[in-house]
Amino acid sequence: MDMTRTDAHNDLNRKAALASISVAVLLVGMKAWAVISTGSTAMLGSLADTALDLVASLATLMGVWVASQPDDHNHRFGHGKAEALAAMFQVVLISISAIGLAFRAVGQFLGSAQVAEAESGVIVSTIALAATVALLAYQRHVIRQTGSLAISTDNVHYKSDLFLNLAVIAALVLDTYVGIKGADAVFAFGIALWLGWGAWGASQEAIEQLMDHEWPLEKRERFLEVVAQHPELKGLHDLRTRTSGNRDFVQFHVWVDGRMTVTEAHRVMDEIEDKLTAEFPGVEILIHPDPEGLVDEDMMGAENLLNPGPDGTSPAILAQGAPGA
Repeated sequence: MDMTRTDAHNDLNRKAALASISVAVLLVGMKAWAVISTGSTAMLGSLADTALDLVASLATLMGVWVASQPDDHNHRFGHGKAEALAAMFQVVLISISAIGLAFRAVGQFLGSAQVAEAESGVIVSTIALAATVALLAYQRHVIRQTGSLAISTDNVHYKSDLFLNLAVIAALVLDTYVGIKGADAVFAFGIALWLGWGAWGASQEAIEQLMDHEWPLEKRERFLEVVAQHPELKGLHDLRTRTSGNRDFVQFHVWVDGRMTVTEAHRVMDEIEDKLTAEFPGVEILIHPDPEGLVDEDMMGAENLLNPGPDGTSPAILAQGAPGA
């Protein structure tokens, strides 16, 4: 595994987490002042979301720090799943925020509470929009470089903040200047629904990593294409893939000529690994060579994955990618 590349990715992830924390601290202070000035429930929802963003960003920093730690005797596959755990912690916080905000919005709507004044809320929300756009741009850069799940989940928070701040501005303007009473509460309830939907979406990838979900179909097909280029392979079976943090793991069995010596078979395995690591940087590979034709019937994937179907796609890979597989 390319440790220089991994260290660079870990450094980028830490910087992105620190940037997120800095933005959240700034916005929490500004929005707290705006809530006191306006009495707006929509602004309160925005404050609650940003406060949770701060806690979640701290969890993200902790997650990427733990995930960057080297393998040890108790964690031989590394600590990559710390990112998925941090992401799930963020999902719980977002869900709690959404439920609390929804109850507050309903109470405000039924009680016909009004916004005191809108100017400070509009100014703060506008500044928050600008800061969020800048942070999102930096996070996207880091995600393209590292593929970090924790940073991706944090990015979901701040994407929702764009709509949230726009909603707060619209609610304040409609309630105070246009005279549509109850607009603040309605927008606050909409923000709660948006947060809940974002939490659901953000949880899916984290759950897949924690459950060792297989790679996407297209990625596995490309993996097989690279393996199939070696002329001395007779077949491949029992392919297993997973992702932990920003690290990929794969293991599989290959059929080779049974008359090969151990040294010759080892050479073939090294050549396959070299091709795969060039195409999939950082992947950790475990290959088990079998004499041609040997099949362990107890294995789920005993079919030869290098034997394509009529459309050129491996039937076994398609079966793995089918719903419920």
